[in-house]
Amino acid sequence: MFARGTPMLWVPSGYFAMALTYMMLTSVTSIMFKNLGMDNGQAAQYASYLILAYTIKPLFAPFVEMYRTKKFFVLCAQLIIGVGFAGVALAMSLPDYMVVMVFLFGVLSLVGATQDIASDGVYVTSLDARTQSLFCGIQSLSWNIGPIVASGGMVYLSGWLHTHYFHHQAGVFGPEWIESWRIIFFIVAAITIVAALWHMRVMPDGAKAENAPASVAEAAFILKDSFVTFFQKRDVWTMVAFAFLFRLSIGLLEKIGPFFMVDPVAQGGLGLSNEMLGLIYGTYGLIAVLLGSLLGGIFVARRGLPATLFVLCCAVNIPNVTFLLMSIYQPDNLLVISAGVAIEKFFFGFGSVGFMIYLMQQLAPGKYTTTHYAFGTGLMGLCMMVTGIVSGHLQQALGYVHYFWLVMAATIPSFIVTWYAPFHHKD
Repeated sequence: MFARGTPMLWVPSGYFAMALTYMMLTSVTSIMFKNLGMDNGQAAQYASYLILAYTIKPLFAPFVEMYRTKKFFVLCAQLIIGVGFAGVALAMSLPDYMVVMVFLFGVLSLVGATQDIASDGVYVTSLDARTQSLFCGIQSLSWNIGPIVASGGMVYLSGWLHTHYFHHQAGVFGPEWIESWRIIFFIVAAITIVAALWHMRVMPDGAKAENAPASVAEAAFILKDSFVTFFQKRDVWTMVAFAFLFRLSIGLLEKIGPFFMVDPVAQGGLGLSNEMLGLIYGTYGLIAVLLGSLLGGIFVARRGLPATLFVLCCAVNIPNVTFLLMSIYQPDNLLVISAGVAIEKFFFGFGSVGFMIYLMQQLAPGKYTTTHYAFGTGLMGLCMMVTGIVSGHLQQALGYVHYFWLVMAATIPSFIVTWYAPFHHKD
């Protein structure tokens, strides 16, 4: 594993770079928009739009196979992302910085999705099946370091810079936050460019896939055929409903949970600083997710998916009640708040394992297994995008307590589709 020329030189750094880009665009931006003075509706809406490119990436994945090498696309994507994040930092000096910044984020989301496609392609085509299995855990761990650095480290650092370096008030949102976030995006730009230079030296080119299209027409045909065969699957609409609705309540909670943490107590929030938000979500919350995922995988492996899927659905959805309770009682004890987030994240990690395994074992099998699995994860992404877009507006209309009651009501469709989820392939 640690021999010369080993994948250890590029697998951890490659998947960390993927995760850092994704989390900065789809999660951290919502906190930044909030800090800069956007209301919850706009902040959640703009950040959720950036999920779209990652949702539709199966549509342009065949075209990435046609040209040059996969390494070429990885390097180009990472250099563009690095320059793009630096451009975001510079754009903050402009009078209409928000328009330019949102446009750049949109472009970077497309480039980030391309980075994901190409990086996965290098991994799959450069490593044999045994080596892929050996590095699977390292790949997953490296990806999960991305949220620690982005949602934890960068959010924490933004708050520290704002209060201790620039000496602004922590709980006041507005243009004063530009100074802190400009530094954050310069740091992320530097990390990404260094990753590109490193991968230029150590990453293999990646081989062409066996069914790689030779022309645009052939790529279009493969894409069309994958759609046709997908919708010919038995009980496909029930499985589509499952893929879209399983995480419905999580989609409503994802953007609003952090907003609830940093909003003032007078507005129904908990009044935490960015520093505490980064610590709780990026450290305690992520550790809980990783531990829950590990134990959830063991639970499914021992008892089988058909016997456990509904239990896993309950694990994902019922612990959302911790946010309802916190909105009612508004605790100021950091231990209680951290425990509430950790409980929700632990059970989310525990239950989400079943969702991914169901897509692999029941939705994906067939002529285009990889593409159909991507369709399933794309449906999940679509759910997260749609719910994210409306979540902030709903929260503003309802207030936090009634909104978290709505989140609990949104668990009901998840229970229904899970109960009726079909199993047509051997567990």
